[in-house]
Amino acid sequence: MINFIEIGEAGIHGENKLVQKFDKQAAKYARKRKKQEQNKWRRQIFQFVRGKTLEVAVGAGMNFAFYPKDIEYIGVDFSPKMIDEAKEAAKIYGIKADFILSDVESLDFPENTFDTIVSAGSLCGYDNPVHVLNLFNRWCKEDGQILLMEHGLFSVPALAWIQKKLDSLAFQVIGCHQNRDILDIIKQSNLIIKRVERALLGYLYLIWAKPQK
Repeated sequence: MINFIEIGEAGIHGENKLVQKFDKQAAKYARKRKKQEQNKWRRQIFQFVRGKTLEVAVGAGMNFAFYPKDIEYIGVDFSPKMIDEAKEAAKIYGIKADFILSDVESLDFPENTFDTIVSAGSLCGYDNPVHVLNLFNRWCKEDGQILLMEHGLFSVPALAWIQKKLDSLAFQVIGCHQNRDILDIIKQSNLIIKRVERALLGYLYLIWAKPQK
């Protein structure tokens, strides 16, 4: 069964232009979803998902191919079109899912709710990513896990310099910051990093973390 809840007006702080950017990209991401079934990095980290699971910025459901079928899943996104694509993906991959249309910062789950919290490529979009990570820390159970697959600054200085120079343009066009040091952001939060792997010249970050209670 797939359930759907709408909380308030979707969008990061009500910025509906940003929602529209992601609505326009929803069909493109849905077309890419089949190819992601072979994505070794998604498989590497998201095979560990278990229990009651929250995924923020679920998008078109790129990770559903790697999730166990017995999880209790809630997916959040501020884009109605992305939610529509994620609903279809849940049916395809046999994930029993509830979906919430909202920006993450507007949510208020009770403390210690989730066994697993998943973010794949969401830290690039928040005004205050440290605050969002601290929400994860509060919502995650003491023995739970936070699994992050994020993109950020290259480990190659010349490439990182280009990212910083083009950041404002990238955010204007696709709603995504390119200049974020993901490890530094996490270290500013309350999360405890358990394992880190990087790929694609450091651009891709795989991070296994746990809450600090």
